[in-house]
Amino acid sequence: MISEFKEFAMRGNVIDLAVGVVIGGAFGKIVTSLVDKVIMPPIGWLIGNVDFSKLAWTLAPARVAADGTEIPAVVVGYGDFINTVVQFVIVAFAIFMVVKVVNRLSRKKEEAPAAPAAPSEEVLLLREIRDTLRK
Repeated sequence: MISEFKEFAMRGNVIDLAVGVVIGGAFGKIVTSLVDKVIMPPIGWLIGNVDFSKLAWTLAPARVAADGTEIPAVVVGYGDFINTVVQFVIVAFAIFMVVKVVNRLSRKKEEAPAAPAAPSEEVLLLREIRDTLRK
């Protein structure tokens, strides 16, 4: 069982997948930072100093129960959803561009047809005999 697992884990596809997951996680953090700190602040400033991460719709305000415990407000945080949608669009566009480049590179390799092999000496000799017999 251990040798089968080792064979499975050392297969190229599994290692490629692991590398892709690690790079994808790091790329996700970069995109999150880009959206939260670079893209959304100017957009919020343009539409009137709005911080998208703080946008929420309050369904029920916070209150204190009869026994003195605090009941938190019930809110729908749609600002975080907007940030997440922008992050998704950026990641999807980046993946689209990578796939487009990979497809373009693979098409160029496929388009180059292999040069036909030179005929063997036997074929050349047979052609010569055929041409001589025709005369």
